[in-house]
Amino acid sequence: MNGSNLYGTVYMKSLDELDYRIITLLNQNGRTSNVEIARQLGSVTSRTVANRVENLVEQGLIAIRAVVNPAAFGYSVLADVLIETDPGRLKEVGLQLADLEEVTYAAYATGDRDISIQVVAKSNQSLFDFVAETLGNLPGVRRTQTHLLPAKIKDIDTWLPPTGS
Repeated sequence: MNGSNLYGTVYMKSLDELDYRIITLLNQNGRTSNVEIARQLGSVTSRTVANRVENLVEQGLIAIRAVVNPAAFGYSVLADVLIETDPGRLKEVGLQLADLEEVTYAAYATGDRDISIQVVAKSNQSLFDFVAETLGNLPGVRRTQTHLLPAKIKDIDTWLPPTGS
């Protein structure tokens, strides 16, 4: 793996087949015990699995945590919002956007927009209100472009590195 991870640190790491298989099983169910992973793999002990998982976590290659389902809390509307900022205000605006509860993802972008965010809302009206009032009144936000997302196909919580990485 090459580049910045979710924690801001740059790593270059190759996964061996065992690491990859462990990550695949944890990706399917992060609560799977080391004993169960070892049983499913059939060729290692639970202690080996525990050591591998601990190493992967310490290196910042994986994190084991709860993934919240926004729809279960009534946030069934999903949208990408591209934002153009005033010159010199990019980082300031980006940090403010990242702190908003409705924002599930925020990143600086290239092209004709400066920041890309993903927003969850309870209704189309609440999405409209968020974009028009919250974003529209945020100092440094020059222009927004909203794309309603009717269905999510894949997200970071199910992504796996390419085989042989």
